[in-house]
Amino acid sequence: MNEPKPSRSCIRGTHRRTPGVVLALPLVLLLAVLASRSSQAQAFTTFNVPGAGTAAYEGTLPVSINAAGAIAGFYLVTGNVAHGFVRAANGKITPFGAKGAGTASNQGTFAVAINTTGMIAGMYFDENNVYHGFVRASTGAITEFNVAAAGKGKHQGTIPLSINAAGTVAGSYKDASDVYHGFLRVAAGTITTFTIKKAGTGAYQGTKAVGINTAGVIAGTYQDASNIYHGFVRAANGTVASFDAPGAGTGAGQGTISTSIDPAGTVAGLYTDSSTVAHGFVRAANGTITTFDAPGASKNAWLASMVPGNGIPDQGTIGFGINTVGIITGTYVDSSGVVRGFERTANGTVTSFDDPDAGTGPMQGTVGFGINAEDIAGTYLDGTSVFHGFLRTP
Repeated sequence: MNEPKPSRSCIRGTHRRTPGVVLALPLVLLLAVLASRSSQAQAFTTFNVPGAGTAAYEGTLPVSINAAGAIAGFYLVTGNVAHGFVRAANGKITPFGAKGAGTASNQGTFAVAINTTGMIAGMYFDENNVYHGFVRASTGAITEFNVAAAGKGKHQGTIPLSINAAGTVAGSYKDASDVYHGFLRVAAGTITTFTIKKAGTGAYQGTKAVGINTAGVIAGTYQDASNIYHGFVRAANGTVASFDAPGAGTGAGQGTISTSIDPAGTVAGLYTDSSTVAHGFVRAANGTITTFDAPGASKNAWLASMVPGNGIPDQGTIGFGINTVGIITGTYVDSSGVVRGFERTANGTVTSFDDPDAGTGPMQGTVGFGINAEDIAGTYLDGTSVFHGFLRTP
């Protein structure tokens, strides 16, 4: 099962300070809203990686959780250097780093996905700010890899974003012209690349693979020559179906963005409308698309000014992770700019949640990223805008 990955976050600190990969894809974003807190019967376990920074926009950021309850993510230390970590179901935390990872600001190791066997996929930024992929076995052994056609310049390279039960990794690479292309790497190491035919060929346009399920079906997004986003599903045999959510805007920086896919081929994500307000969507394997909004999600234009110039929505509803029975977790921002988590059941019921220790100031609050059968993993920003990890259980 795959979990979602954050991209250039709408949370200001993540947007400014973490590399564009984890999100280098202006696709999984993070914000969202709720007008009032709901009653919370769930239990929250807060955790921090030892050594994580304690200044604003430093700290612990879980991204993915597997069926056994193991959590993978990264943490930011003083100076905004990233290190990967895995937290076992019993709470034991193991930090790790790729050998070639840089040690300057915005460099380091970013773990973004964990599969059912405990294998972790991610990327590291070297001392020249080039991206490289890695797979970490459950034993701790790290194998680094690069797509042969990936660029070797600053902010170019290989960007893994998902791993399935077989150990196949899906992601994107950025070539020497700053154009994105999709790739998949099987456990044996063979890499296959692909590009959606309608994808743009200008800088920062192209094909962005985001998730892969147990059947080898890949979900992703491509940006066309007009800088409009469209979703796609690529079957294991290479056949591609593109799609747009009803109501998706057709202006530059608007459109449909996939964030995750479940074993049945159901895709979760978001679309931005003509006002660049984000809305959630679910696309069934048969192509039927259902849209949704978290109750209370803000549509106030003033929120856009809080994260200027990032080209992503700063208001509305964003679905990040989807589990095996179609439950989605994500985030939204309320009219005060506070970030709130949500869970949407397969029948469409949306429930909000907030970590009890989350801050209540603008761009503080709770973000749900990964979900397994019952539990949600994510991060919250406290009253001083420091990131902390959380595990929400029923």
